[in-house]
Amino acid sequence: MISVIVPVRNDPGHLRACLESLAATRGVLDREVIVVDDASTDDSAAVAAALGARVLRLERRLGPAAARNLGAEAAHSEVVFFVDADVCVHPETVGQVVAAFAADPGIDALFGSYDREPGAPNLLSQYKNLFHHFVHQQGSSEASTFWSGCGAVRRSVFLEMGGFDTSYARPCIEDIELGARLRRAGRRIVLRKDIQARHLKRWTLAGIVRSDVWDRGVPWTELILREGSLPDDLNLRLAQRVSAVLAYLLMAALLAAAWRPFGRGLATWLSLASLLLLAIVALNRRFYAFFSGERGPLFAARVVPLHVLYYLYSGVALAIGVVRHVWKTKVRHASKMKVAPGAPAP
Repeated sequence: MISVIVPVRNDPGHLRACLESLAATRGVLDREVIVVDDASTDDSAAVAAALGARVLRLERRLGPAAARNLGAEAAHSEVVFFVDADVCVHPETVGQVVAAFAADPGIDALFGSYDREPGAPNLLSQYKNLFHHFVHQQGSSEASTFWSGCGAVRRSVFLEMGGFDTSYARPCIEDIELGARLRRAGRRIVLRKDIQARHLKRWTLAGIVRSDVWDRGVPWTELILREGSLPDDLNLRLAQRVSAVLAYLLMAALLAAAWRPFGRGLATWLSLASLLLLAIVALNRRFYAFFSGERGPLFAARVVPLHVLYYLYSGVALAIGVVRHVWKTKVRHASKMKVAPGAPAP
């Protein structure tokens, strides 16, 4: 048996598609679907109930981390499979998860990736979701993180670890943080690249930047600094870090060219900018070749400025994350140095 847990907050349209995809699962008869409603103000819970899901409801909004924890506590299976409400699994996905755990008792958790057919047709949604697909398809099979959009864990291990950190009150890096704790505890996490699901979310540029900076980049930087390690995997590979430095040098060269548009140094700055852009493209040639193969050369060309922008705001997120980590560390240190109530002053 497997328990599929779907957290939802005011998203009945996507939830319906998600549950219908789960209902089309092949080869797994013994399963339960638990929808945890994070205090929705619409008919999300009614949609879930009408489609046969077991519905649990939070009386006040606590975030997807708390919702998933509640679902796992109520689950009847030894394996809990987390699926986001805006994700549609393939007919074989649930069966692949069940088979993976059955075939290898040493697996404590596993996750897959988005597929190559995002639900929203606009450029930004195609770019964002194919970006995610590419990164996971290039990742190490023995993973150092976890992903809750399409990820499963043994329930006993999940409860032993205390579940997701509920201090993340909105969709954030609660899954990455859980992955860090699992690895620190010596648990094994596997990335199964063949286990895939379709993401339905429609992205906007503002939504991408806000999510990548405040929900991913900043808290992820803080987590890395707390853990004291920087894995060379997924989008933290050395080539990605070098590309971020090149992106800032590129921006500096373009600003210098704009500062003296008719000066003698204009050609020099533009040449330098061109070389830096070529270096970024060369470092990420497999990335752009992937987009070209999937959507054509023109689409890949349109991805390049979005990718450079990604490196630029990732640098901003890194800086903010470092400052916040240092500040929080000082605050914690100051709190420890305070004299306990009733104790004599030194």
